[in-house]
Amino acid sequence: MSTKLLLLLALVKVVPLAAQQPSDWKKGAVCYEVFVRSFYDSDGDGIGDLNGLTQKLDYINGLGVRCVWLMPIMSSPSYHGYDATDYYRVKPDYGTNADFKRFVTAAHQRGIRVLIDMVLNHASNEHPFFEDALLKPDSPYRDWFRFSATDPGTKGPWGQQVWHRSPVRDEYYYGVFWSGMPDLNYTTPAVREEAKRVARFWLEEMNVDGFRLDAVPYLVEEGDKLSGSPGTHAFLHEYEDYLRTVKPDAFTVGEVWDSVGSMLPYYPNQLDDYFAFAASDAIVDAVRNGSAKSLLPNFLRLQHEQPQDRWSPFLRNHDQTRTLTALGGDVTRARLAVTLLLTLPGFPFLYYGEEIGMTGDKPDPRLRTPMQWNRTPAAGFTRGHIAWEPLQADSFTANVEVEDADSTSLLNLHRRLIRLRSGNSALGSGLLIPLSASNDAVAAYVRRDGNRTVLVVANLGSAPAARVTVTSQDSVLPPGRYALKSLLGAVSGDVPMLSVGTGGRIRNYAPMRSLGRGESFVFEIGNNSK
Repeated sequence: MSTKLLLLLALVKVVPLAAQQPSDWKKGAVCYEVFVRSFYDSDGDGIGDLNGLTQKLDYINGLGVRCVWLMPIMSSPSYHGYDATDYYRVKPDYGTNADFKRFVTAAHQRGIRVLIDMVLNHASNEHPFFEDALLKPDSPYRDWFRFSATDPGTKGPWGQQVWHRSPVRDEYYYGVFWSGMPDLNYTTPAVREEAKRVARFWLEEMNVDGFRLDAVPYLVEEGDKLSGSPGTHAFLHEYEDYLRTVKPDAFTVGEVWDSVGSMLPYYPNQLDDYFAFAASDAIVDAVRNGSAKSLLPNFLRLQHEQPQDRWSPFLRNHDQTRTLTALGGDVTRARLAVTLLLTLPGFPFLYYGEEIGMTGDKPDPRLRTPMQWNRTPAAGFTRGHIAWEPLQADSFTANVEVEDADSTSLLNLHRRLIRLRSGNSALGSGLLIPLSASNDAVAAYVRRDGNRTVLVVANLGSAPAARVTVTSQDSVLPPGRYALKSLLGAVSGDVPMLSVGTGGRIRNYAPMRSLGRGESFVFEIGNNSK
């Protein structure tokens, strides 16, 4: 995408500033994703639990985040929980409903909102309703699922087997992910009503603040349309409207793992927010490849289309190779990645352990290993001898205890960035304005909110970059001269005054004589001194 088009997206046809203002709690906020099983074990059985999570709330609060998203906590036969057998009961491994309520109360006392994973697309094949439907052709739950007397032979959205042979009779049932997760049939009114009852229970009885909705494109199948059908969009609209009647400020964020273009049809009147997978991948790819060319287009397109509190970038989640592993173990690049994430627009999410540089790659359990708290053999995760999943090999060096004591650590960088984003409206909700850098390895952009303006410059390359200059199109700032103050990054010597010419254009400004490999700076641009 050309520089001219990038600037047009940023400056000409953006959502009006008034419409971009996030609701108060999301303005400048960051949300933290937690796998309860792996966070902290309070009773020594090797499995993380809700009481352990409550005990670690001060750590989470100390990061500066304003909400937590808990991966599935409902009763389930699997370790991951994405196949519920009881939508009204906490997974016994994690504790009780009363334990969960105590956790929510403690989180709210710290100003932290609680989101839980809501898996609506499918249930477990051990769910009592599915077992009844499987065994009895006249079951009242028969039309809660999709059955076929013959194998339709159709493949799923990514070419997978979706019709699974029944273990009890000569018929097939539909499950987009696998045979252990039969899809619920949302063309059946009773299924839609039950989904609403489940939501009401968690919002009212358990006092959660909202939901992360798993795999929303696959909710309703219509003929050969297995993803993103009109029925799916209609149900999401219906569901969101219902939540507003129960708890008007409930927050919802959906998983649409696809391009920006495929994500946009889920606006404007369905869920509140969707994860911005393409923008997230752009950060990791730019840092890994050492090139800023493809960093900003997806962010600019999203800014152009939707308010910033309605899309959520991140670096990695529970289904993806962890950031440090994806970057070949290069901590300098990991520092760059989080600096970009937390200085770019959107409502960002952070996966637990990323802040200390935890590693992990497929298979999935190795992406979700126990949190590394200290240098003990069990990494402080459990007082038992064995954790549910073996620790990563670097647990003695990449852990909270070690990094807490190091002011330059990745953990303390996360804390500084999260607080900087929260306290500076330009970073928290300001307009993104791209700059052209004289070196393709250098990312440069401005964030602007009213009278507050921030300049971000980062060298993504593998070598130092000398005398890098940045240039803008018109109307970035009023003409004049501006002093710069470093908010992030140690500056050696004076930073030159920024001159903005006629038309509000920056021309060939060199903020630093040299940018070291992986070096980044965040500058506050002061008042006009013309």
